[in-house]
Amino acid sequence: MQSIAQIYFDLEMFVQLLCKKTHLFAQLQISNKKKMKQVTILFLLLFCFQLLTISCSQKPQEDVLSSFDLSITNPLDETRIDAFVLIEEKELLEKYPDFNPKGFIVYNNAVEIPSQYNQEGSDKGLAFVLPFLAANETLNLKVSYDPENEIKREYPKRTQAELSHKFDGKFEGREYIGGEFRNVNELHVPKEHTDHSWFIRYEGPGWESDKVGYRFYLDWRNGVDVFGKQVSDNVLQDVGGDGFDSYHEINDWGMDVLKVGKSLGVGSIATFENELARRVDVTDSLYAAITNNGVIYSSVLTKYYGWDVESGKTDLTSNLSIHAGTRLSKQVLTSSAPIENYATGLIKDEKAELLVGGEDQTYGYMASYGKQSLNDDNLGIVVFFRNDQKMQITEDPFSHVVVLKPNNNAITYYFAAAWELEPEGITEIEGFKAFLDKTVRELSNPVQISLN
Repeated sequence: MQSIAQIYFDLEMFVQLLCKKTHLFAQLQISNKKKMKQVTILFLLLFCFQLLTISCSQKPQEDVLSSFDLSITNPLDETRIDAFVLIEEKELLEKYPDFNPKGFIVYNNAVEIPSQYNQEGSDKGLAFVLPFLAANETLNLKVSYDPENEIKREYPKRTQAELSHKFDGKFEGREYIGGEFRNVNELHVPKEHTDHSWFIRYEGPGWESDKVGYRFYLDWRNGVDVFGKQVSDNVLQDVGGDGFDSYHEINDWGMDVLKVGKSLGVGSIATFENELARRVDVTDSLYAAITNNGVIYSSVLTKYYGWDVESGKTDLTSNLSIHAGTRLSKQVLTSSAPIENYATGLIKDEKAELLVGGEDQTYGYMASYGKQSLNDDNLGIVVFFRNDQKMQITEDPFSHVVVLKPNNNAITYYFAAAWELEPEGITEIEGFKAFLDKTVRELSNPVQISLN
């Protein structure tokens, strides 16, 4: 440990260095050591006064912060990783009407938890992801907020949603000639646009987590495809700018791993008519928007105006979302008119084994696993659905199909893909089955949220 004399000497050296740096040394050349000590003490007093002034000036800002406590409980006898928590906007604002969506921080003790506020989409409210919840654990958190001022926060960006189309070119027939891609927040799809028009980058909206990426064709095909990722970083911004062929070949980031064709791909929207799963193919017009592009949650809104089903035309609204740390995409569908059924499913591939399970839980699944990727390696795909809405599991020439009964013209289901080359990927069927069973238990037993 340093002696008091040594500390004092160090302080003197610091003052001399400070004076030199600020061009004051010439004015403070003091031959008398006693005077030098007096100057040192003066500097220390001024330094302490400045710290006190800063502290006092910040204290009123801390005093104006409001806060509330909440508890998150894991009802399962097993750990949860990257558990998504949503405090719904209605409940939050009813209890704390002065809550500021732009000025809040979520704390676990003194540690900030990355969070965001969703003002659009099907999951409106305060959202965050808990890295770890132990079996049966109750975690007590605190949310501090400034009712009037914005609080700037920076967290690692673990999700992304984007939509990009060409500008400064023109349609010649079905093809868009020239121009360059730019990201947009929304798009009313031009009537000229169809499959392989070269107008929309990778042919539709894309969304991703640090596990996997997805896209769907924003045209008459309306099929969901999978971008397998070999990295945890966001990659969609670099996909498809150099043409459609590049992402069908293995890259450092990954590749398009699923052949959709005429099938349901994974989780595509359909209705089951005349023993066929019919995708959203005939519509009056299409609209898509990026509703959230956040650090832990991203989402895409799509409106299918005038979807022509057997019972007549309806306007269909789709809200797709994904959160950090998961492979799951959530799909929320609402029809403006009564609809007999919704259907979704998976591509049929002779290289993959069909798996059905979860019948004893609130949620069940239909999945397949095997060497069905475009890279000729293992890929698992799955749809999760509520068992009380399952009408039947069937098939058509192209797809394994689950037919679902709407609730007030709406339905919610989830889908996912697991590629063996993703970081810490699932490389064999037993591991995929374990993932399916754990996901079913988590969907059937969501975390419990209590605002105190």
